[in-house]
Amino acid sequence: MTTTVSPEVRAAALVSPELRAAALTSKAWPFEEARKLLERYKDGPPAKSHVLFETGYGPSGLPHIGTFGEVARTTMVRRAFELMSDIPTRLIAFSDDMDGLRKVPGGIPNPELLAANLNKPLTQVPDPFGTHDSFGAHNNARLRVFLDTFGFENEFLSSTDCYKSGRFDATLLAVLANCDAVIDVILPTLGPERRATYSPFLPIDPISGDVLQVPIVARDVAAGTVSYVRPGTNETVTVPVTGGHCKLQWKVDWAMRWVALDVDYEMAGKDLIDSVMLSGKITRVLGARPPEGFNYELFLDAEGTKISKSKGNGLTIDEWLTYAAPESLSLYMYQSPRKAKRLHFDVIPKAVEEYYSFIKAFPDQPLEQQLGNPVFHIHGGKPPKFELPLSFGLLLNLVTVAGTSDPAVLWGFVSRNFPGTSAATHPEIDRLVGYAIAYARDFVVPTLARRAPTAQERAALEDLATRLAAIGAGADAEAYQYEVYETGKAHGFENLRDWFKALYEILIGTSNGPRMGSFIALYGLDETLALINESLS
Repeated sequence: MTTTVSPEVRAAALVSPELRAAALTSKAWPFEEARKLLERYKDGPPAKSHVLFETGYGPSGLPHIGTFGEVARTTMVRRAFELMSDIPTRLIAFSDDMDGLRKVPGGIPNPELLAANLNKPLTQVPDPFGTHDSFGAHNNARLRVFLDTFGFENEFLSSTDCYKSGRFDATLLAVLANCDAVIDVILPTLGPERRATYSPFLPIDPISGDVLQVPIVARDVAAGTVSYVRPGTNETVTVPVTGGHCKLQWKVDWAMRWVALDVDYEMAGKDLIDSVMLSGKITRVLGARPPEGFNYELFLDAEGTKISKSKGNGLTIDEWLTYAAPESLSLYMYQSPRKAKRLHFDVIPKAVEEYYSFIKAFPDQPLEQQLGNPVFHIHGGKPPKFELPLSFGLLLNLVTVAGTSDPAVLWGFVSRNFPGTSAATHPEIDRLVGYAIAYARDFVVPTLARRAPTAQERAALEDLATRLAAIGAGADAEAYQYEVYETGKAHGFENLRDWFKALYEILIGTSNGPRMGSFIALYGLDETLALINESLS
């Protein structure tokens, strides 16, 4: 089954021969994924005249970063494909909002409201936040805001809308006609109890409105209906499988969607590998070809447990964006997609630092390396150009030591060390100042624990103060760094990392930080000497 070309289809952009040639051979994972689609349509474009990418979202809980990651990564593959091929593309963000609410997710206000509406389709469950027509609509809106925030070009589709509008009707009837074959695919994966009663169709009871997991006692292919016994009444009820009167079990639903929408590419987490295989088999039963795909690893929380919407144990998109720019989150999604990674607050500073390192490197790289640089994929091949004379880590330490949340105070330090910089001339630094204030306030300052120096460290600090005073104010960071280095060697620190760690712990209250020379230059010589004297008192 094919779909008509919609206004959301993006026409192929003009690509230079050099860029296309480099894209066709690049080993960056988005290009490797895009080559699957090239192979899929090596004999010519699809009948629908575009390649369709899809991402799926289950709005039973608040949107989380894992959901965003799937859209971000899929977009990267889409853009890579557009550099390789002239076939237009389309991206659907699909919400499974017709699923029945099976349990009350954590971290939700008014949980009793949700508890009173269990088994209802998510778009029929009242919104516990009181801002939308339903819980499903609320979570859909949250996701759409985030997708728009990141500039993802997508067509948002609601499962409820697709079922009720008749968009899925033809494929639902195909599932009914091939029901025995579909069941044969699923049954080997079920236990004995479920095997006895399994049906792909979940009727939505006309009276209660519940999505029912009940045995189907009769199927009528010609009429397009299924029958079930209503719980509690022993009444046999017959409903159409079309028009939103039934919902499919999700693995069958996934396959049905692939067929109905003619999906060419969809990613999924590693935990869904078996489900992808089953849905692929069902797709073939329905006479269609499964989409190409990619299985990414899962994100872990601070304790190494898989993050979950229902548990609410992972970072939200809102939380990340409180402490860092969207680009840093996109970088985190790009890096090592097949490797399980912790997704906790402590990964944010590193992601920020690495993003700016890649930005700095990009202009001087040959084309082949640029295509492997994450910022190429984060920014759709056009990363921004800006000068960033200081690091996020340096700003974090400055905020910590200065003990201020006033951006003007921090800009005073920055402007003094980097003449000609201001919020107006360097908006990127201004963004970082705001993020540094927020992150230091919530995660650094509460953990500070300055310690007293040992006898060896005390002698070294006294010597360092003398050396720095001799250099005087206004020296560059390298001059200060040299004296820090020489002081450590002079006082018997065989591993200079121990000396630097001691400086961080004694002067700042953390176990690591930026180059001390850069910190001294930014914070100021007089201020640094005051810190040293305070630690010695």
